[in-house]
Amino acid sequence: MKPPCPPLLMLASLCLLLGACTTTTVDEYRESSERLQLSGSETVVVLGRRHAANYETEPDFIGCIGKQLGQGTPLKVIGEPEFMDLIYPWFEPRTAPLGLKRMSRMLAEPMIGTRIRQRNIRYMIWVDGNTETTDREGSVSCAIGPGGGGCFGFATWEKTGSYEAVIWDLGDLAEDGRVKVEAKGSSYMVAVGLPIPIIAQVQDQACEGIGKQLKSFFTG
Repeated sequence: MKPPCPPLLMLASLCLLLGACTTTTVDEYRESSERLQLSGSETVVVLGRRHAANYETEPDFIGCIGKQLGQGTPLKVIGEPEFMDLIYPWFEPRTAPLGLKRMSRMLAEPMIGTRIRQRNIRYMIWVDGNTETTDREGSVSCAIGPGGGGCFGFATWEKTGSYEAVIWDLGDLAEDGRVKVEAKGSSYMVAVGLPIPIIAQVQDQACEGIGKQLKSFFTG
C-alpha cells in the first residue's frame, strides 16, 4: 500500500488547522430586564424589516429566530410567511409600519385589527440587519485540460452579521425590549485539485445569540 502523497498530507493538515480557526465571536446587547407576560392563547410573530424593495433582512434568518423562540418553550410563534399572507398587502415594503404610531393607526383599521386580534398576536418582534462578506484575500483558479482538470489556490474572507430586534407589545402599544447581536467569523477555501470550503457559521451563531436573548424576555 502506497503512503499518502505529500500534497494530500499537507492539505489534510491545513484543513485541520483552518477548521480550528473558523471560530465565530458573538457580541450581545440587551435593553430592559422586564419579563413579558403571555396568556395561554396569545402568540408572537417575528418579522424582518423591509425598508425598500431592494432591502430586507434575510427570510431564512427570520425563520431561524422563530424556531429558536419555539424550542423548549410554550411560546406560540407565527411564522413570517403565514403572517404576511394573513395581512397582505399592508406589511409590504411601502406600507409596513416603521414606528408604533403608524402601527396604532393600522390596528384601528377594522380589516387589519380584526385579523391580528383573531390570531391573538400580542407581541411583534421586528428584526433588522444582515450578514455581509468583507476583507477577501487570496484566490482559487480552476482549469480543464486534455489530461483532466483541477483547482489550486487559497482564499479567505470575513463575514459579519449585525442584527437588532425590537419587541412591540400590541396590547399596550409600547416597545418592551431591544436586543443587538454582532457575530464575526473567518471562512477559507483551500484547493489542491478539489476546492474545499471551510465556512464559519456566522449567521447561525447570530441567530442562536439573538434567539436566546429574545427567549429570555418571556421565560425569565
